Amino acid sequence: MTIRHLRIFIEVVDSGKMSTAAEKLYISQPTVSQAIRELEEHYGVLLFERLSRKLYITPKGERLLSYARNVVKQFDDMEEMMLKGNYVEKIRIGATNTVGNCILGDVIRSFKEINPHIEVYSYVNNTKDVEEKLLRSELDIGIVEGNVKSQDLISIPEVNDFLVLICAKDHPLAKKKTVKLKDLENVKFAMREQGSGTRELFERYMLENGIPIKIGFEANSSDMIKKAVINNQCLAVISIRLVEEEIKAGKIHVILNTNSDWNRYFSVVYHKNKVITKEMQNLIEIVKNYKYVDILQGVNTGKLAVG
Repeated sequence: MTIRHLRIFIEVVDSGKMSTAAEKLYISQPTVSQAIRELEEHYGVLLFERLSRKLYITPKGERLLSYARNVVKQFDDMEEMMLKGNYVEKIRIGATNTVGNCILGDVIRSFKEINPHIEVYSYVNNTKDVEEKLLRSELDIGIVEGNVKSQDLISIPEVNDFLVLICAKDHPLAKKKTVKLKDLENVKFAMREQGSGTRELFERYMLENGIPIKIGFEANSSDMIKKAVINNQCLAVISIRLVEEEIKAGKIHVILNTNSDWNRYFSVVYHKNKVITKEMQNLIEIVKNYKYVDILQGVNTGKLAVG
């Protein structure tokens, strides 16, 4: 078994067909088939089910894939370090949109002060997308607000956060000291896109309480969500960390869920097979500095009640 075998295996998984993998790797299809067969013989397992001329990865294949991506990435890093005279160490950080808007810039700035020789690449998208890139070894570490689904990823809660219901200062709900959950029926919401950890938490809460969500606006940008709230009379549920400026400017009214149902964490996430470098550990320690938030001190807020 060689690195070449693993590269071919990964490409077959990603392409879904041996013929496509062969084209992408500029080798013949029989060569691809032979490499997969040799891998299966070496480990004594079936890596793919072949049904109706289609390939379906087996559970054993999934386990191999989990290791193979990291092994190939580490090998490529080693080759680059040993063979390039001007090699620069890198760290690839993934963050969800909320984290990207809240703390990522400060985290990277602090990281660069400690590690000026490290080149930083950052990628911001929703939880689902960051998770997929971690699984594909396209990122070294992630900071996410949503729940990761894969058992191949380690997720460590590090930063306290909570969601709040927001509306414009002149919205009818802003005049109520207590907002009942049923008051949210048939009211337009500005929502994050599918795959967002914020959206997943809010949708699950509303579903459990039997309240449908009327979506009037949808975006993957927190700034656009806030504008829809301020200018278009939408409601939104958003991280408290994202509305500090608007609260201080008196543009947004906050309604708190006092039952802690919307409490959550920003978690540091990495692949279970990933070698934790000194630089990754530095990043984790920096993230811990953002553990607590106290934005609402002295601010008049409403209260959300289930009944």
